[in-house]
Amino acid sequence: MATVRDIEAYLWQLAPRELKLDFDNVGLLAGFPENQVSRVLVSLDITDAVIEEAVYMGAELIVAHHPLFLDGQKNILTTDATGRKIISLIEKGISAICMHTNLDAAEGGVNDALAHKLGGRVSGILNDEDRISRIAELSEAEAFSDFLARACAALDSNGLRYHDAGRPVRRMGLCGGSGGQDLELAFRKGCDTFVSADIKYHQFLLAEELNINLIDADHFCTENVIVPILADKITKHFGGKIRAAQSRVHRQTAQFYIPDMA
Repeated sequence: MATVRDIEAYLWQLAPRELKLDFDNVGLLAGFPENQVSRVLVSLDITDAVIEEAVYMGAELIVAHHPLFLDGQKNILTTDATGRKIISLIEKGISAICMHTNLDAAEGGVNDALAHKLGGRVSGILNDEDRISRIAELSEAEAFSDFLARACAALDSNGLRYHDAGRPVRRMGLCGGSGGQDLELAFRKGCDTFVSADIKYHQFLLAEELNINLIDADHFCTENVIVPILADKITKHFGGKIRAAQSRVHRQTAQFYIPDMA
């Protein structure tokens, strides 16, 4: 049976530490390095509900994308949401490993998974500085309305925010999570469409001015694509001796109110 540290070492192979951005906090962030692991829960985030789910399934380890905490956590208190989760993990004997921007940038990581989910073939890196966002090509051009419907279903999203530039989709810029800063770069590199999340007002305005399709497909939905892949990789790498499962309780948090137009 593998230990927490063994699983962390394997995850470093998938998403090397040197790929992380300077601000980030990745790796084993809480728990018991030498404890043996039989079950792993994989989730985009570590929430109170995810911790309870781990307890229910008997998991000794949670592997998450978003860090349990970044720099600046100066105390651990039950009155603080992050502190409460750290205390809960330790009390329940559960460790936490987080792979964030290193997994965003890694080959086969978040953005490669997003491209595949949208039916695209990765043809290059969009942002050469952080090497996170991707350029992906569809095998043939697709009407924007058809692509919207397909993307919404593929990402299991409850709604998409978008700007329709009236162009078919063939060459996409992609950045799972908050990637609006790469919109103009996608335009300069010949993309007809940019897919990301957390898009701001002025970025929608810029898309209109640049005449590029823009889709805000939700932070959760654009990054959660990696979760089942990680769970499968962990299970297979350790020869089935460890059972890794995707969180079922953690879902898209944003909701949309759409008035009845009838």
